[in-house]
Amino acid sequence: MSSGPILSLRHYRHDLIAHSHEHPQLVFGLRGRLEFEVEGRGARLDRQDLMVVPAGSHHTCGSAAGSDCLVLDIPADDWLSQRLGAHLDASQRLLERAGSLNLDHRQQQLVDWLAASPINDPLIAQQGAVLLLASLSSSAAPTTATPSLPYARFDAHIEQNAAYPLQVADLARLAGLSSARLHARFMAECGVTPMDYVRQRRLLRARQLLRNTQLPIGEIACQVGYSSQSAFAAAMLKAFGRSPGALRRDSEDN
Repeated sequence: MSSGPILSLRHYRHDLIAHSHEHPQLVFGLRGRLEFEVEGRGARLDRQDLMVVPAGSHHTCGSAAGSDCLVLDIPADDWLSQRLGAHLDASQRLLERAGSLNLDHRQQQLVDWLAASPINDPLIAQQGAVLLLASLSSSAAPTTATPSLPYARFDAHIEQNAAYPLQVADLARLAGLSSARLHARFMAECGVTPMDYVRQRRLLRARQLLRNTQLPIGEIACQVGYSSQSAFAAAMLKAFGRSPGALRRDSEDN
C-alpha cells in the first residue's frame, strides 16, 4: 500500500532514481523529458505521456534537463474497488501492464488542472485520482515499452565513463542488441548514430560542469573524454554556439 499522498508533483533531475514499490503508480509528464525504464525496458516520458508502473516492478528514471510530473500512487486494492465502480476491471488491467500511453487533449487538460490544484487536500486528491483512472479506463491499453531503447541506462553509463573511450559495443551490451541493430534503432528513434548520442551526452555533461563548478576548462575537457582543449572548445562551439569560456561567463552573469 502507498503510505504517501495519492497525488503529488515531482521534479526529476539528472540523478537516477532506481527502486520498486508494492503499489502501482502512474506518472504523467508535465514539462521536460523523463527517461524511464521499467523492468529494464526503456521509454521516454514527455508532456501528454503517461507511464504505467505495476506493483513490484523495478524501475529507474532520470532527466538530464529536468522534468516535472504529476504522480498518482495507487492505494490498496480495496481503494480501487470502493471507488471505481464499473471502471474497476479496466483500471486493474491498465495497472497490471508496464508501458506508456499518449493522453488525448481532454485527459491532458485534466492532468494540468489537477497539477494546478491544491492536491494536498485529501478530497481533491481522492476525487482527482478517481477522475484520472475513470478517464483512462476507456483508453487503449498501454503500449509495451519494448520498442524504446534504455536511454536512462545509457546516460548513466556514459556519465560514469565519460573520461574514457566508449564504443558502440558498450551500449549494445546494455541494450542486449548487436552493434548493427543498435545503430539501426538509434537512427530510427533518435535520428543520430550511437556515437553521436555519446558525444551529445558528453557535451551536455561538460556544459553542466561549466555552469555549476569552478573546475578548470582543461580538466572538464578531460573529464568528458577530450585530450585536446582546442578540440573540446570546437565541439562545444559547434554544439551550443558558445565557447566553454563564454558558457561559464553566461552562468556567472545569471
